[in-house]
Amino acid sequence: MTSTIDDRAETTPGTVPTLYHWAGGARLEGASGRTSEVTNPATGAVTAHLPLASDDEAAAVVAAAKAAFPAWRDTSLTKRTQILFRFRELLNARAGELAEIITSEHGKVLSDAAGEVARGQEVVEFACGIPHLLKGSATENASTKIDVHSIRQPLGVVGIISPFNFPAMVPMWFFPIAIATGNTVVLKPSEKVPTAALWIAELWREAGLPDGVFNVLHGDKTAVDHLLTNPDVKSISFVGSTPIARYVYETGTAHGKRVQALGGAKNHMVVLPDADLDLAADQAINAGFGSAGERCMAVSALVAVGDIADTLVDKIAERARGLRTGDGTRNTDMGPLVTKAAQERVSGYIDAGEQAGATVVVDGRTGTYDADGDGFFVGPTLLDHVGTDMTVYTDEIFGPVLSVLRVDTYDQAVQLVNANPYGNGTALFTHDGGAARRFSNEVEVGMIGINVPVPVPMAYYSFGGWKNSLFGDTHAHGSEGVHFFTRGKVVTTRWPDPSHAGLNLGFPTNT
Repeated sequence: MTSTIDDRAETTPGTVPTLYHWAGGARLEGASGRTSEVTNPATGAVTAHLPLASDDEAAAVVAAAKAAFPAWRDTSLTKRTQILFRFRELLNARAGELAEIITSEHGKVLSDAAGEVARGQEVVEFACGIPHLLKGSATENASTKIDVHSIRQPLGVVGIISPFNFPAMVPMWFFPIAIATGNTVVLKPSEKVPTAALWIAELWREAGLPDGVFNVLHGDKTAVDHLLTNPDVKSISFVGSTPIARYVYETGTAHGKRVQALGGAKNHMVVLPDADLDLAADQAINAGFGSAGERCMAVSALVAVGDIADTLVDKIAERARGLRTGDGTRNTDMGPLVTKAAQERVSGYIDAGEQAGATVVVDGRTGTYDADGDGFFVGPTLLDHVGTDMTVYTDEIFGPVLSVLRVDTYDQAVQLVNANPYGNGTALFTHDGGAARRFSNEVEVGMIGINVPVPVPMAYYSFGGWKNSLFGDTHAHGSEGVHFFTRGKVVTTRWPDPSHAGLNLGFPTNT
């Protein structure tokens, strides 16, 4: 399926295509007169124009989702699951197409984009088990001849506001479960990476999803604010920076919505003296520079404990210098940053770190890149002797910058991690089981890896951090995701003796 890429709008050869919204199972051409540019970050070339929705256009997309809700809510679990299975099979067959779209607009290398699709597919597969996940409970004779049972029902129209760094995986943390539980969806993807959402919408249509159950709304703050304030939108799922996550949470809840807003991160990787330093160096590279550091779970702060720092820094530097940076469609290890502004921001942080006294061991501000045109590249950067007061440590850089902090003891390392205002992910590298168990108990972070640098949970667990990394009470996917997209009811029942129901020898079905 390539229609979303090749036929994004009626265009003549050599012109830049214009994208569209998706509402009620069909294209909705933008009419606001406002657009933004979509670029290929490896070359700097403009690849599409994106319509930015007006308030009226946002209302029309929400209205399409609202109109589809009653019928989808009343569709049997068996039929919903069949559509989910068809979507899964189609995505498995065409995952490579989606990976290519991600690379063309985000810049991450193709293998990384394929991994993103695979991790999103895990949530689709989890949602295929929704009949079991929605089972309620029952108590016979809670009181004399009175029975009690519980059920869970969908919310209605749900909004998803997703970031640029995972155009497929992050939306898939939410919409498979939302759809499986009987809700209808309005997805507002990042303006930087919009095409994956449209590709997914067409795949849902091919899988047999009824029109209006999955919708795509493009836009900026106007579209976001509409989703946050429209009374027909019952919940908001958001992933992005902490300031915006706080705004989304406060605005959405003030308008009576259920909100899960996942914010920023400063993920630490603590290396104890007994650790395998070659393994630690390998994993620091993988977690620090994968996807050019544009991951909310990227390791950006490495905490070296004791006298291992010099050796560990040398090992990481040797590996970093051997990485190939360039166009993600080529044989490279790391691609560009998503925009020119991101490139300038990350370079500015490296400048600030150097000026504050950090040692620039590997400098990514200059280099040779395997790409054509003027891409948005910053190479792998390693900073040593970083202090906790430097902006390269205090701020979420979202780029390929790994900062090394040195401490003398395990206790100092845990204190450093816990003092940070973020609590998304952390990792400990050690051979000491007692230290690992203690770390898991003492560290104030939502997701922890032991000799695993990027501890993103499997779909049947839930994803989310602590402190300023999460606003709201519910994490993404897993059992918490099912509860977020449903409301519970408890029914207390008393019946007279049953009457005769007649004969029917046909085999009972579940449709």
